[in-house]
Parts: sequence; structure tokens; C-alpha cells
Amino acid sequence: MSVIPDSAHGSASTAPAPQVPAADQTLRILRHLARRPAPVAASTLARDLVIPRSTVYHLLATLEAHGFVVHLAQERRWGLGTSAFELAGGYARQEPLARLGRPVIAALADRVGENAHLAVMSGRDVLYIVEERAARRPALVTDVGVRLPAHLTATGRAMLSTLPAAQVRALYPDADAFTDRTGRGPSRPSQLREVLREVRSTGLATEDGEVTAGFRSVAVAVRDHAGWPAAAVAVTWEQHREPDPTEAVRDAAHSLESRLGYVSQRS
Repeated sequence: MSVIPDSAHGSASTAPAPQVPAADQTLRILRHLARRPAPVAASTLARDLVIPRSTVYHLLATLEAHGFVVHLAQERRWGLGTSAFELAGGYARQEPLARLGRPVIAALADRVGENAHLAVMSGRDVLYIVEERAARRPALVTDVGVRLPAHLTATGRAMLSTLPAAQVRALYPDADAFTDRTGRGPSRPSQLREVLREVRSTGLATEDGEVTAGFRSVAVAVRDHAGWPAAAVAVTWEQHREPDPTEAVRDAAHSLESRLGYVSQRS
């Protein structure tokens, strides 16, 4: 038997010795990073997980090569990379989030009389996993399986606003990371920071013609136990209409957090 530290609490627990130590250590590093609210130093990983520092650096280098972690050189810290988001999105697609979210999104569309959807992060994109069209409302680009740039969408902004600033910088390091659809929306990191600052202050993300001309959206993040974005709930409507779906979207996000068993992060 071997003693393996609990990465969430720093205590030790008895468990069978892993048959593939490198795989065990790699997965423990990823889980440790996923549970932290911000990137951490390699020395912290080595200490908390009781892994030799040289081993930690080798494993981080391999994870970085595959996009599972990113190195924030100026801060000398490591955070989760886009491939980790891909895994999270893959898990959501495989059933639980979509299955539990579908009735919530259907009820939201019925309540406000506008199209509603549920999306998850996938790198710098959002991936739509549930779409409910309200009666007599036009079709949207946000069909299930569609990916759109996170910085342009209300759902993406809602989720990005819950990430640590260092993680957002890793995803959007410079102007080359930004794409455009309608000629509107942030096109460099400073503009995105301003957008996300407003979202954090209100808890509500919006977009106006930045994804599709003539349409507006409002979204709220669905957060897990640690405050990380599990998904985002949104409503989209034509600009000439004037619904007020704000409270309904907030209620839907809170309802989905409860269905998923998450302790609400909301004040």
C-alpha cells in the first residue's frame, strides 16, 4: 500500500500503489489544477502532490506540448490549457449536462417566448449542446454542435468572466487570437478585458449584433462547486423586439446548477 495525498485538502489517504506511476501523477496534476481557482507554480504542485520537482517539470512539459496546460512565463505558474476544455466539452456532450439542461432550456424558451440555448466552452469557442426554438421565432446559427468564437457570444463572455485573468490571458494572448463575424466586438485583449469587467460587475453577459446582425443575446454562466464555468444559459431575440429575459435567464442558470448538484456560487 502507498500513501497518496488528497490534492483537494492536503491530507493523506491510503490507496493501492498505481501500476503506471507516470499516468497517475499526470492525472493528479490535471485534477489539482482543475480544482484551483487560478494557475499555480510547479513547486506548489510538487509540494502538494508529493511528486519530485524534476518529474513535475517533465510531466508539465509533455502536457503543454499536447495543449492540456499553459505556462504563464511572467508569473512562473501553470494553468489548464485548451485541450482540458475540450475534454470538459466532450464530457458534457456525452450526456449529463445536455440531458439535465434540456428541460431547463425548454422551460426558459416557453417562459420568455424567445429562442434559448445552452453552451459549453471548447478552447476559444463555445459549443452549443442544447437549442430550443420558441414558437414562431426564426432559426438561429446556434444549432446543436455549432461552434462560435467565445469572445463574441453572450454565452462565451459569461463563461470567460468566471475564469481567472491569467487564464483569459492564456486563451487570448494577442490580437491574433480574435476572430470577427460582423465587424463588431472586441478585437484585442484590452477590449475583451473591458467587456468581461462589465459582465463581472452585473453577472450578466450580452451581445448585440456581434454574432448575427439583427439579433441580441443575454447569458448567465452555470458554475460548478469551485466557481468554474460548467456552461452558460442564454436567450436570443430579434433586435426590433423588446423582451426582458434577464431574470428568467438568471433563474434558469440557478436551476441548472441545482440539478447538477452544484452549490450555488451566487451571492
